[in-house]
Amino acid sequence: MLKFFIRWVILTLGLAVMLDFPFAFSNNRVSDQEKKVQISSQKRGNDIQVPLPPFSEGIFPCSECHGEMETNPQRRELDAHEDIVLKHDEQNRWCLDCHDAKNRDMLHLADGRLVDFKESYILCGQCHGPKLRDWRKGVHGRRTGFWNGQKKYLLCAHCHNPHAPRFKKMKPEPAPEKPGGSR
Repeated sequence: MLKFFIRWVILTLGLAVMLDFPFAFSNNRVSDQEKKVQISSQKRGNDIQVPLPPFSEGIFPCSECHGEMETNPQRRELDAHEDIVLKHDEQNRWCLDCHDAKNRDMLHLADGRLVDFKESYILCGQCHGPKLRDWRKGVHGRRTGFWNGQKKYLLCAHCHNPHAPRFKKMKPEPAPEKPGGSR
């Protein structure tokens, strides 16, 4: 029992170090402004490689349809995108909270800075900071590559529909059969 406890403590401490848990108790807390600067510099200077976002067929670039269209900022039921049902804080969110009204082929952050769809994780991280941190470290989402070298990440949108990010309920598959028949 003592060996189990010691292994558990070592595993827990190792995981805490991986997740930067000790910094939660330090006096070196990072201000919101410093976090923005870190996110901005990490975005520009790091080597995060992501594949193209999983766009629906025929909807990108958005400027093909929206290029000459007058922007209507009013919250309303959409005419052309009836397949998009916003179930992502829909009481407080609207299309133009994330999609840029002037440059439809870009997203924008809360402070107005434009973000490419390949950097949509920065947009998601504005509200889901702990998930962004876990994603960067490889704890949340899918990451391939080398332990201490180049890595390739999947974007949030590869697993979550940005307009309705909760996973749909699934019926569980039956339990596997034991090899050699059931006993």
